[in-house]
Amino acid sequence: MSVQIIVGAQWGDEGKGKIVDHLSEKVDIVARYQGGANAGHTVILPPVRGQAPRQFVLHLIPSGIFHRHVLCVIGNGVVLDPVALMDEIGQLQEAGIRIDGRLLISHNAHLIMPYHKRLDAIREEGAQKIGTTGRGIGPSYIDKYSRTGIRVVDLLDRDVLCAKLKQNLETTNELLKKVYDRDELDVDRIIAEYEDFDKKIDPYITDTADYLNRALSKGKAVLAEGAQGALLDVDHGTYPFVTSSNPTSGGACTGLGIPPTAIDSVVGVVKAYSTRVGNGPFPTEQLNETGERLRKIGGEFGATTGRPRRCGWLDLVSLSYSCRINGIDRITVTKLDVLDSFDEIKVCTGYKVGNRVLARFPTDVQTLEKVQPVYRTFSGWNEPTSDIRRFSDLPSKAQSYLRAVERLLKVRLWLVSVGARRDQTLSVPRR
Repeated sequence: MSVQIIVGAQWGDEGKGKIVDHLSEKVDIVARYQGGANAGHTVILPPVRGQAPRQFVLHLIPSGIFHRHVLCVIGNGVVLDPVALMDEIGQLQEAGIRIDGRLLISHNAHLIMPYHKRLDAIREEGAQKIGTTGRGIGPSYIDKYSRTGIRVVDLLDRDVLCAKLKQNLETTNELLKKVYDRDELDVDRIIAEYEDFDKKIDPYITDTADYLNRALSKGKAVLAEGAQGALLDVDHGTYPFVTSSNPTSGGACTGLGIPPTAIDSVVGVVKAYSTRVGNGPFPTEQLNETGERLRKIGGEFGATTGRPRRCGWLDLVSLSYSCRINGIDRITVTKLDVLDSFDEIKVCTGYKVGNRVLARFPTDVQTLEKVQPVYRTFSGWNEPTSDIRRFSDLPSKAQSYLRAVERLLKVRLWLVSVGARRDQTLSVPRR
């Protein structure tokens, strides 16, 4: 059995889409294990016959879809938005990417319903908003764990679908009308909409856990793709400013139905600096010219929402924590080229609260909001790196920066990305 998990090791937006696309060349299956259409994995394909490079932003379909030999799986841990899925399938087909026979969707995946989106948006209007994408992800997971959710398999039986929808809408409409003073939703319209959706996705639906386990028994190589980042994990992240699922490596087993004994490796994707979208503590955030430069040079705007990302220096305290809870054995550093023009580059190597140095990363926001980062400063290399194709050809100061990160994290540096294209990925020799 061979499963490699790709985990975002920070607050998401680390460049997982590109890395999964790069690694997909040597695997048979790419499987997405959690989250929903709140994810935005950007993949840029190389030019064909003199045409310009093509950019795709995937929200639900795994990033391995651009390799013809790869079969893609949407696992049971994903919450599925029918509108987003059909739109994504349509865009890929229009671009000449074959989907039929290459996409499987778990019959146990939960569906995002119109009332989930409505409730999500209303909650984000209040004073206690946490900065979600408003895509209905949280409310859908709430229904899942309160055992009132609607799964893909429920679309097969109209009576079951109608009964569940009517029960859920009775509660939701009362909430919309009496608490939020909003219009009620029409159950018959939703039923008709989702019955139509069922006809369109029926060819893709199967027991994906059974499929994956049979594939592993035959020696197939599987790449498990997570969304968001480890520090947004609902159990291990900066709660309550987190996502509603488990982006950490453990989520791959529950979200795909594969055993822990099948996992061979966990790769952490790390941006060469730090970013965060939405609210919540961010110790190394730079609310100054440095932060603006990182945002501008790095194009730091959300692939799903377009929101500007908060930017700051690399944080090795949170990264060490992330490596530990995920069992990360290799890291891939992305967007190194964004730092090419900086005279000085800082890395957070510790936290202080008053005169006390913290021995670990605090996941309670009350403490995390008080910490002061302890920085180590590196000299910038002030040379372009985006055209370099071998690690040994990187400026010596860039190599020193990367090797210091590797040494301080005590995790092997495996790949370095110096641009968005596939060919801008460097393999790192072992030390």
